Amino acid sequence: MHADLLTEAVDGLDETLEAVDAFDRALVSGLLRPHPSQASDLTALAHAVAGSPLAATVAEAAEKAAAGGASEDHFLALAAARTALLGSAHDALVARIDEATGRTREETTHAGPGEAHAVNLLGAARSWLSDLARAGWRGIDHDLVSAASQVVSALLPDPQLRRLATLLDGFAAELAATCPGATAERFPTRRWGDLWSRAMLLTVPGASSTSVTGTATGRLLPLGVDLLEHATAAQAQIHAVFEPADGGTPRLVRASVAAPKPDTVVGAGVWQLLRPHMSLLAAAGQARSMDVTDMPLTAEGDLIWSNEQGRLGEPADAFVTARVALPAAAAPTTAPLDRHPARIAVPVFLEGYTVQKNDGALAFDFAGHVLAVDTDRIPGASPLTPEAAAASSACIGLLRWDAGAFRIQPLAVETTVRRQAAAVHAGAWAGGTSDKVGAKAEKAATDAVAVLRERAGRLLRK
Repeated sequence: MHADLLTEAVDGLDETLEAVDAFDRALVSGLLRPHPSQASDLTALAHAVAGSPLAATVAEAAEKAAAGGASEDHFLALAAARTALLGSAHDALVARIDEATGRTREETTHAGPGEAHAVNLLGAARSWLSDLARAGWRGIDHDLVSAASQVVSALLPDPQLRRLATLLDGFAAELAATCPGATAERFPTRRWGDLWSRAMLLTVPGASSTSVTGTATGRLLPLGVDLLEHATAAQAQIHAVFEPADGGTPRLVRASVAAPKPDTVVGAGVWQLLRPHMSLLAAAGQARSMDVTDMPLTAEGDLIWSNEQGRLGEPADAFVTARVALPAAAAPTTAPLDRHPARIAVPVFLEGYTVQKNDGALAFDFAGHVLAVDTDRIPGASPLTPEAAAASSACIGLLRWDAGAFRIQPLAVETTVRRQAAAVHAGAWAGGTSDKVGAKAEKAATDAVAVLRERAGRLLRK
């Protein structure tokens, strides 16, 4: 790892993000009756893509929007320009990571939009998003936001449209929490700009389709588990090195599982909800490899998991995998719509650092080149803690980019526990645990789930 490359500025990155911020400012007051300052911000977006194939389309859209006469197609063009700029920022940052890690990246051709489907429903979603852009964040009210509910209800029954439906549902919930916008002191402009642009592009027929490009047969060597929790849902994403049975180049892959979650199930109890859906969690928790046969695989390196197509293999230490197999593994490319700096999560192995602590913030120092540690992403449902990371000598983590700098999210660390070397993993409890703390949390969650099931049974019987 050449940590010095991760602390150097990336050419053109600041200017690209400034153009994105300019458009996000224009959305705050809305584009129904734009002010001169909003026209200037729209022009900045158009100038940023002037050398691209989008130039003429975006220039026209910016001119129409500045005059208050933008149509749905014009808003779609502006969303595409914003997404393209963030995509270029993503590519520049990923190129820097590849240079720092010495890793190669697969050359994959991604499929274009799929077959047009439910065009009328997509048009309804685009119409609501256009009304949102005209009103702006300061102009939102409950009537405007609640209009999304009919669109979401119509989209949800169709599996091909569920991705857009889920996005609109969550976006509308965030907007509703801020209504009325006229009284709000500040807005999450980058986040809402991301959600609006993403949703706009997903209204293009076929844009949300996921293409399976092949199958995977071989051995999976888990590196670590990234656990995400919400009040009503939980998701685990396992990062692994895949070694093809035919002796081909090893590659980085991911496998994800999600499940609805009652807000009373917290901590280690979350694993109970996820385990039945993915046997790979047991392999990761027990430090075992997994043999897969004809497992569907996307061009982005995502396994479409099926328990019937995988079986537990031999013991496989994640740190051995990180030291031996990870450096030779090829990284997948990113789908066009997923190219965004916030989506960067690259598995890396770090050692030879010293630990810095400044006002509670943790960082790894590589001979004067400092990499911040994102301790907020360490899940509570694991034995891995910020204290363990602070006492570590080696780390498997996800390299991310946030707040203008690269950060490391620990997935596992090598440290000293009771004067003995030990490895501590974020996914150690994924397959079950005899750890006292983990077992206690699991029992509490089991009791909570049992009560909920009993109450649900009563309601159904009535």
